[in-house]
Amino acid sequence: MEKELGVSFKKVKARCYQEHKHGFYVYAKPNKCNPKIVTKYIGRYLGRPVIATSRIDHYDGETVTFHYNRHEDNRLITESVPVMQFIQRLIQHIPEKHFKQIRYYGLYAGNHKNDSKLNLAIAKEKRKIFLSFNRWRDCILHSFGYDPLKCPCCGETMTFLDRYYNHQHISLNEMYERTMHRFHAHSSA
Repeated sequence: MEKELGVSFKKVKARCYQEHKHGFYVYAKPNKCNPKIVTKYIGRYLGRPVIATSRIDHYDGETVTFHYNRHEDNRLITESVPVMQFIQRLIQHIPEKHFKQIRYYGLYAGNHKNDSKLNLAIAKEKRKIFLSFNRWRDCILHSFGYDPLKCPCCGETMTFLDRYYNHQHISLNEMYERTMHRFHAHSSA
């Protein structure tokens, strides 16, 4: 920090140590590089409000009383703070201007029950070709020992719906049309 901020940082650092003689409270979550854990964490926090209304216990126009579970020991903590301080704590979580957040898709989606119905809406001929795109699944399973279509959260089998190659979207309908064109070209020859 000193290299980046220069001499002014020394003054700030000295003042911080004078004002906080007993040290600082720092909570840094352990580094969890496991993709399952990271995915769960992102899904849990990005698509939801900072504090649930059920955690706000009392509001009298001047103070807000709320509760939460402390990270270190999972103890229930109840706090009463002035309204402006409460708002200050909340607004620090407001995304920056032009920050795009997708809701109700992927990690944020709450309900996947209709996915199987959508799959059945695809014509049988197309479905057969779409399913043939899953041959790579067997190759990955035999080579690397895991099923790329097995959901890491619930264990259900996912359906292959879209494909990207070199960061370019490849339409499954376009692939279907090409396959059908080749099929008809070979069968008529």
